Amino acid sequence: MTEAPPPPTTATVPRGATISPIPSPSPSTGPARGAFDWTDEEARRRAAAGLVRAVRPRPADSDLLDLASNDYLGLTRHPAVTAAAAEAAHRWGAGSTGSRLVTGTTELHTELERELADFCGFEAALVFSSGYAANLAVLTALTAPGSLLLSDAGNHASIVDGCRLSRAQTEVVAHADPEAAAKALGREPGRRALLVTDAVFSVDGDAAPLAALAHVCREHGAALVADDAHGLGVLGEGGRGSAYAAGLAGAEDVVATLTLSKSLGSQGGAVLGPARVIAHLVNAARTFIFDTGLAPAAAGAALAALRLLRAEPALAGRSRTVAAELYGRLTAAGLTAARPDAAVVSVRAPSPETAVRWAADCRAAGLAVGCFRPPSVPDGISRLRLTARADLTAEQIGTAVGTVLRTAPDATPRGA
Repeated sequence: MTEAPPPPTTATVPRGATISPIPSPSPSTGPARGAFDWTDEEARRRAAAGLVRAVRPRPADSDLLDLASNDYLGLTRHPAVTAAAAEAAHRWGAGSTGSRLVTGTTELHTELERELADFCGFEAALVFSSGYAANLAVLTALTAPGSLLLSDAGNHASIVDGCRLSRAQTEVVAHADPEAAAKALGREPGRRALLVTDAVFSVDGDAAPLAALAHVCREHGAALVADDAHGLGVLGEGGRGSAYAAGLAGAEDVVATLTLSKSLGSQGGAVLGPARVIAHLVNAARTFIFDTGLAPAAAGAALAALRLLRAEPALAGRSRTVAAELYGRLTAAGLTAARPDAAVVSVRAPSPETAVRWAADCRAAGLAVGCFRPPSVPDGISRLRLTARADLTAEQIGTAVGTVLRTAPDATPRGA
């Protein structure tokens, strides 16, 4: 199934906002050069800035204590989850074989959608091959040329890319600031509008003020989209997510996106919302219509993990407790960290180079931690990122704290 791509367009980004088209390489002059010679200069620039990324395969079994992944509930290796994945692969095959609208939808997909919607309190759900694809679907299918799209300054790259592709007039608003959103919407009365925000921000782990943002949106007739990748399984009653916690689940003007690859330990993404919105996405979202469906093994694993979460609601509270303990012990020892609203604990580092070295020293000492640095962080401040998994023991928490403190560079920011 193919379709000619639309002509390229550039979204308008007014008032000094930061979402902009991706720059193209400067044209070369002089003698003919290789088509990709410009990548050598880009590589030198990254190396000089200490921003070189590398793909590092991990072994199936590791002695490292893992506080780097997004396996918030520790379910990715749970016997029930891996068994469900294997059973689904045996029954349905290794792949879904096509688009969801052709051959890519199995009974597992529809069962997962029903149970996700029911658990999170929404009318309907639609499963995608990734959370990235889910965000692109919502932002391109629920906006149009001439509509207004407000995006939080701290939003994930998938949201930024969705804004770029949407063709809507995109305006970046101050981070977690309902008043800024209200002012932006007030300048465009009566205009079709949508506000999109991470529900829990992946860098510092702070939660968006969803209830206040929803109030602002309703005053101006706008829709609210919340990316709950880091909230599902952690926030809300029994891990039902950020929208549920804010009293917004099932609202006719609220849509949530999420991933199946974090708390549910699998792969894929989903959109939750009113049934008419989901029906529209089936007919209009390009990342649904033209993408191969989520593999059956991933759908089966996510469904098994969701049922485990429903059966063990204390898992969500445990991940928050672990986060609070990590934060408390690290800040009590003098490090500067962001107070976690969910399961992400972010510890500031003095520079990108120091952050990389700090993370490497932790790894050498047996602890895997995340390392966030420019350009991945919107404020330019480098950090270590620790995952507060629900299955961490008291001994493992102590080991993690001790390792981070023992390897901390002398110039690490101190103070609450």
